[in-house]
Amino acid sequence: MANKRIDEATGVETVGHEWDGIEELNTPLPRWWLWSFYACIVFAIGYCIVYPAWPLLSHGTEGVLGWTSRGQLASEMNAEEARREPIMEALAATPIEKLPDNPGLMRAAIEGGRAAFKVNCVQCHGAGAAGSPGYPNLNDDDWLWGGDLKTIETTLIHGIRQPGDDQTRFSQMPAFGRDGILTSQQIGQVTQYVQSLSGKAKPNAAGAQIFADNCASCHGSDGRGMRQFGAPNLADAIWFYGGSPAAITRQITTPNHGVMPSWGGRLDPATIKMLAAYVHSLGGGEDFEEVAPQAENASATETHEQP
Repeated sequence: MANKRIDEATGVETVGHEWDGIEELNTPLPRWWLWSFYACIVFAIGYCIVYPAWPLLSHGTEGVLGWTSRGQLASEMNAEEARREPIMEALAATPIEKLPDNPGLMRAAIEGGRAAFKVNCVQCHGAGAAGSPGYPNLNDDDWLWGGDLKTIETTLIHGIRQPGDDQTRFSQMPAFGRDGILTSQQIGQVTQYVQSLSGKAKPNAAGAQIFADNCASCHGSDGRGMRQFGAPNLADAIWFYGGSPAAITRQITTPNHGVMPSWGGRLDPATIKMLAAYVHSLGGGEDFEEVAPQAENASATETHEQP
């Protein structure tokens, strides 16, 4: 305090401190800034009284208005649930194969399925449902078990090779190399023949005979698969684990068997119908009449495994 003085150049009092000959002016705050600061203090006190603001051990202060962001969210969610309730009830009451008869309900199901797909399915099938090696592409028209609405719904409910679900879709390809069923030479010959089915290699008589003896019982004599066994079509150049000679050889030798969860115990029936409608709408969905002979044991969300 004793070191304070009036600066001759500016006429402003100093704060009384000095650093290497440098002094600080005690310039007062602008009046408008000072009153704005006081207003903010008053606003903060009022906010703490009116709204929840202070966290306590087990809860926070509620404020005199009783408003909370969680309460607002719950109110909005309840309103949205009430808005969707008639649609969900209509979906629950409508057999999935009858959905196309009600275009409005079908559109609502597809949009609901789009949202449900983003939450539950993109982790494996991708945001655009195009899949990746080991995860099927749901946009094409290649289906392991079938692609009609009812079949897709059944796959979603029971999954693929899902432990604990006695109605899950199940197919098992023998490990022809690991278990010594075929020699390395025979596997090479049948690999070339399998590639020839889609025009990627020249056919060979030895491979054709091996295929007829070991593979045709599930994949068919023409290699176009049998949905009743969950056996993929090998003649359409669409591959689940890859169509290169190395990939086919690897799958024949030691096959991969993917698993898809059964959603029947995780999602409600209406949501499963919406997911089935959305997957069906992606471009590869089939009419029920087209696949009726094969629909009894059909499923939809897994495509190709190698022969």
